[in-house]
Amino acid sequence: MSPATGTTLAMLAATAGAKAVAEIGTGTGVSGIHLLQGMRPDGVLTTVDPEPERQQFAREALRAAGFAGNRARFIPGRALDVLPRLADSGYDLVFCDGDRTECLDYLAESLRLLRPGGLVCFEGVLADGRTVDSGPQPVEVVRQRELLRAVRESEELLPALLPTADGLLCAVKR
Repeated sequence: MSPATGTTLAMLAATAGAKAVAEIGTGTGVSGIHLLQGMRPDGVLTTVDPEPERQQFAREALRAAGFAGNRARFIPGRALDVLPRLADSGYDLVFCDGDRTECLDYLAESLRLLRPGGLVCFEGVLADGRTVDSGPQPVEVVRQRELLRAVRESEELLPALLPTADGLLCAVKR
């Protein structure tokens, strides 16, 4: 994650007054640190990743960044298996940085998870410019194009494509 994307996420979490954030794709914890920096002091980040080793690394990174252990809930597993168990309308922000081929499914789950006025964000949607390239593309790029179209055409969302790093697609749930 680029520093610009990270600071943008922190600002968006702060603007939303986020107390409950769901993250798809824990990674090394960088995005989690940024999200927690913008969240309310009593906020909790719920982060999902299929690789427990990554989550352990991220847990240590959050601790090193000064966040108490109760500020993050780590759930190992495939996002589409875990997300249905999370509370409807229970989240202020959902950050998606998981399997690019599942982005449309993440969007559907995010709409269920978000409260009205909540925010969904997708990282890397420009796919190094390939989403606007007219040539044949791999399936993950095709899915990114479909995601961009679905968010743009949704009457339930107010979208913005932010040109930070490789693109941050954000949308507010009406």
